[in-house]
Amino acid sequence: MTPSSRPSRAVIIDQLKRASKKGDRVALALAVEHMKLWAYSPRYWQKYLQLLTHPLARLVDLTVIKQGEKIARQKGWVQTRSKPVKSSAKQRSPETRRPRARPAKGGSPTQPSLFPDLSP
Repeated sequence: MTPSSRPSRAVIIDQLKRASKKGDRVALALAVEHMKLWAYSPRYWQKYLQLLTHPLARLVDLTVIKQGEKIARQKGWVQTRSKPVKSSAKQRSPETRRPRARPAKGGSPTQPSLFPDLSP
């Protein structure tokens, strides 16, 4: 059987499974190359994100390729997390400000030793 020039989702997942069960480095290299082809070309972005629904493919993306979230953000499929607006200290009145915690003095340890027999 000759390998297809255009890999399918099933072929990539089979290669990832073979690599995970038997430790086949060639299968892993082929799967990663096919995934990179899909991840870096806008033509295959949709297929790549569908591929990422499989846990092994997601693991390879997170460790090697790192493109899934970037593609989804660019396409507008994932909403970016909005950062909560923090009120600054300048806007607060002195009555509503909390006092700052003072650093502990270095004279005495605050936590007892886990090894009391080894203490000097």
